[in-house]
Amino acid sequence: NRKWAGDISHIWTAEGWLYLAVVIDLFSRRVIGWVVSDRMKKDLAIRALDMAVRLRDPAPGCFFHSDRGNQYGSHDFQKKLLAH
Repeated sequence: NRKWAGDISHIWTAEGWLYLAVVIDLFSRRVIGWVVSDRMKKDLAIRALDMAVRLRDPAPGCFFHSDRGNQYGSHDFQKKLLAH
């Protein structure tokens, strides 16, 4: 619960594209938050982070790393990070 990473990937299915947002704990390499959606919006990243926080309850100072995508750079996502 010291360093986490997040990313979003897209998966082709018979019904079209699905987007998967994950948060992993870098020490254990376990997925601790994940969300699937048919749209890649900022709430995808926020919901994956919320799931990880609910499951792990990180201590203050937990480090989160992601790419510089719009979802992670959004005001709402940054606000959520600061709140946690």
